[in-house]
Amino acid sequence: MHVPRRRTAATAGTAALAGFLLVLSSLGGCAAGPADSSPTGRTEHQRTKAPDGESIAAYLRRTLPKGISDTVIAARGGHLAHCGGFGTADRAAGVPAGCHTVYDVMSITKQFTAAAILKLDVMGRLRVEDRIGRHLGPGAVPGDKRAITVENLLTHASGLAEGLGGDYDPVSRDELVRNALASKLRSAPGKGFHYSNVGYSLLAAIVEKASGESYERFLARRLFAPAGMRNTGYVLPRRPRRLIAVEYDAKGRSQGRPVDHPWAADGPYWNLRGNGGMLSTAPDMLRWSRALSDDTVLPASARRRLFAPRVRVPGSDSRYAYGWNIRDLGTGRLAWHDGGNGWSLALLARAQPDDVLIHWASNHAYRKGRWNMEDRAEELTLGLIARARAGEG
Repeated sequence: MHVPRRRTAATAGTAALAGFLLVLSSLGGCAAGPADSSPTGRTEHQRTKAPDGESIAAYLRRTLPKGISDTVIAARGGHLAHCGGFGTADRAAGVPAGCHTVYDVMSITKQFTAAAILKLDVMGRLRVEDRIGRHLGPGAVPGDKRAITVENLLTHASGLAEGLGGDYDPVSRDELVRNALASKLRSAPGKGFHYSNVGYSLLAAIVEKASGESYERFLARRLFAPAGMRNTGYVLPRRPRRLIAVEYDAKGRSQGRPVDHPWAADGPYWNLRGNGGMLSTAPDMLRWSRALSDDTVLPASARRRLFAPRVRVPGSDSRYAYGWNIRDLGTGRLAWHDGGNGWSLALLARAQPDDVLIHWASNHAYRKGRWNMEDRAEELTLGLIARARAGEG
C-alpha cells in the first residue's frame, strides 16, 4: 500500500494555514471547558448561535463540502457549544461519523509528548536544559549532536531531519535513536527552526529512559488518566474497532483504519511514535484542553513553560513553544497545532482570554477536484470561533 508523506503544516505551512493565522490575529483568544456529550446522538449542544442567529450545526451544514467526513467540537469556558459528526466513519459498514468517533490526531500528538517531558521535569527525572547525551548515553552521541538539548528537540531547533523513513517501517526504539544520531544535521543545534518528527521520536525515547515506563503507559498514567481521557492512546484504550474512523484518499478509496497499517504490538513503530499516530476523540480533546487550564496534569509554572513562545517559525508570525504554535494577538494569545497524513487532517486551537476551544478532525480531508480541507481550514475554524464566542457562558 502506498503511504503518502506526512504533511507538516506546523512548519512554514501551507498558504491556507498561514492565512488562517493572519486572520486570527484580529480575533482574540480560547481554552476549553468541561462537559461530556451524549454517546447516543451524532450532534449535541447546538444552542450556540452567531450574532446573525446561525447555529454551529447550521454553519457546518452550509460550510462543509458535500461528501466530507469529519467531527467538530466547539466550547467556551464551561459551555459545550457543539459536538457532532458529518459524513461517515466507515462507508462500507454504514457507520456515521459522530462525537465519539476515534480519529488519528496525527501531529497533535506532539503536545502530549511535550507535556510528558515537562511532567518528568517536574518530577526531577530530567531537565529540559539537559543535553540529550545524558539520557541517550554520552558515548552514543557524535560530536555534531552533543550540543542538542531536550529543549532543542521540543522546539524543532535541533537541526535534525524531518523524517528518516516511512511511518510504518518496522523501526525499533534503538534503531530510531541510532539512525537519528547518525543522520546529517540541517543546521547547527539551536540555530534555527526545522520541523522534525525525528526529534519528537527521540523525545519519546527519552520519556521511556527517564521514566522507566513505556511511552504510552507513562502518558496514560500521568496525563490521560488524571485528565479523564479514557479514549486516547495507541493500544491501551479498550475501544471497539468499529469506533475508529476509516481513512480515505483523494480518490475516495479506503486506506483502512490507522491500526490496519503495520504497527508493533504496543503501538506504531518508532518513525511515528511520539510525533504522531495517537488516536483520540473530540470529547477527550476537550478534556485535554481543560486539564491544561488548571493543575490537573501540570502545575502552573510548567504550563507557562509549555506555552511560552520560543523559536520563530519561518514564513509566519508564530513562534513554536513545546508542541504548540503560539501567536500573540494583542488581546490574547492563540495556541494551535494541526496534523495531516495525506488522507486525514486535524486541528486543535485554544486561545485566551475568552476560553474558546475548537477541534476538528476529518478522515477524508482531500477529494481530487472537489475539496481540500487545508484550503478551508481558515474559514471553518474562524467561523467556529465566532459562533462559540457568541454562545452563553
